[in-house]
Formats: sequence, structure tokens, C-alpha cells
Amino acid sequence: MPDLDSLSILFVWTAIAIYAAAFVAYAFDLARRSEVSADARLVREREAVLVGAEASSAGAAPAGTDAADAASEEPAKPRYVMARIGTALTVLGFLFQLAATVTRGIAAERVPWANLYEFAMTGTLLVVLVYLVVNTRIDLRFLGTFITGLVVVLMGAAAISFYVGVVPLMDPLKSVWLVIHVFVASLATAFFALACALSVLQLMQSRRERRLVEAAEKPGPKFLGTLPNADRLEGMAFRFAIVGFIFWTFTLIAGAVWAQDAWGRYWGFDVKETWTFIVWVLYAGYIHARATRGWRGNPSAWLSIVGFTAVIFNFTIVNVFFKGLHAYSGLS
Repeated sequence: MPDLDSLSILFVWTAIAIYAAAFVAYAFDLARRSEVSADARLVREREAVLVGAEASSAGAAPAGTDAADAASEEPAKPRYVMARIGTALTVLGFLFQLAATVTRGIAAERVPWANLYEFAMTGTLLVVLVYLVVNTRIDLRFLGTFITGLVVVLMGAAAISFYVGVVPLMDPLKSVWLVIHVFVASLATAFFALACALSVLQLMQSRRERRLVEAAEKPGPKFLGTLPNADRLEGMAFRFAIVGFIFWTFTLIAGAVWAQDAWGRYWGFDVKETWTFIVWVLYAGYIHARATRGWRGNPSAWLSIVGFTAVIFNFTIVNVFFKGLHAYSGLS
């Protein structure tokens, strides 16, 4: 019978396979959305031609009667079956990933986020959890390809490159702040991931809308026609970034308190501390830019993307290649 850590690894790879299947389903959903958008455009053009023809031949007929009748017949709302399949697979993958995280924690007899491999497992778990919970209130299934793709890449890289066996905790990690500080940082990362995905789509949608105004023949990917407009995407990204920023601020403060308890100082310009502060500054700048009229739109979206890039850099490059007091990746 395999031990719990081996069982956790099996659950991890099962979750990765299911997330990859969900990614494919969501990709087919985007293709379907492209068809729906193209069909809707043809219908609108056809209706415009018919209404114009009827208006010119109606003579004394009451103006707008046929148009009103046409408008009263609303087309059936498209059912995105592949999006539902993708979401169902994402839920299944989440359950296997949750089982992997729990069994790893039981095997280690502590919280399962004490090294880089475990943090990747827990962090991506929270990304999926936040995505699924938000989906119960707002339909964000159009983000499915981004979320599942990101999770597959990060989990796969962690399982291949960052895996370490269960080992006892280092003395500085034997603190209640390990439970609080790292978990809140992971939760902040989850909200930043959603904000980044929405900001990427915002840039694409903004470009599409600009080209439509300019009467360009190729306004961009057709699936964007089924998504909210750029302003709506920007508003959603901003709200997620605000929540993530609040959690990240707590992470920064909790880290300083933990540093005082572990090393006798609140701040020492350690590489990890510095990059955590850089991330905080980037998102503070994003929030300020969003509140300033001249920086709304694409400039603020780029700040959101740069901020999340800094989060990933802090999580990967800083942990692996930079030495310091926070060198707890577990890698030799």
C-alpha cells in the first residue's frame, strides 16, 4: 500500500490530467463563442436590411411597427455546453487537488505549504477555488482557458522541478505565522490571477472595440463578441485586484511581525521582503492609476498584468535563484 505522500503525488498528476481536459473543453467553448458571435452579426445585418427594405416600401404604414415586432422576438440565449463541461471537469480536478493537498499535510503532520512545491500546490488550489466560487455569482467561464492553463503549467512545473519529500520544518518556520502569512499570500495570489486574466481580455476587447469604431474589417477574435465590454472587464479586474491588494497588505505586515519574532527585526531588505514590497507598490500604483481618469483603460490593465508577473517572479525566480533568509524552497 503506498504511503500518503506517494498517494498525494498520484492525486496531483490526476488533477493535472483533469485540468488539461478542462482546458481543452474551455478552448472548444471559445471556438463555439466565435461561431455564436459570427452568427449574431449576420442576423443583425440581415435584420437591418429587412427593416430598411420594409420601411421604404411601407409608405404610410406606422413607422417602426415592423422593427418593433422584430425586436420583440428575442433570439434564444446560447447554451455554452463545452463551458459547462469544462467547469465540471475543473470541479473534479479541484477535488483531486484538494485530496493531494490534504494527504500531503497529513503525511507531513503540518500545514502543506512549507516549501516551494507545497506552496505551488496550495496556491493553485486557491486559484481554482476562488474561480469556482466567483462563478456561482458571476459567469466567468470565459476565463476557464486562462485559469486551467495557468494551473496545469504551475502544477506540472512544481511536480517535475520543485518536488521534495516530507522533511521536518526549519526552526524559523515553526510558528503560527506559517499558517497565517503563507495562506493569506496564496489567497491574494488567487485574486491577482483573476484580475490579470480579466486585464488581458480587457486589452483584447478594447482593441476590438476601437477597430469596430474605425470600421476595420478584422476587429479581432470573434469570441470577444460574446464577452462583456472593455469597461465591464476593467471594473471586474479592479474589484478582484482590490481584494488581492488587501490580502497582500496583510501578508506584508504579517511577514514583518514574523521576521521580528524569528530574526529580531521587522525589516532587513532581504530579497524576498523587497520583492514582496515591490508587488505591493505595483498594485498600489494600479489602484491609484485606476482612480485617476488619465490612467484608466489600457494603462491600468498593463499595470495589473505587470503586477501579476511580479507575483509569479517572486514565487519562482526569487525562491529558486536568490539566496536569503527566506530560502525555504526545499531545493538543494
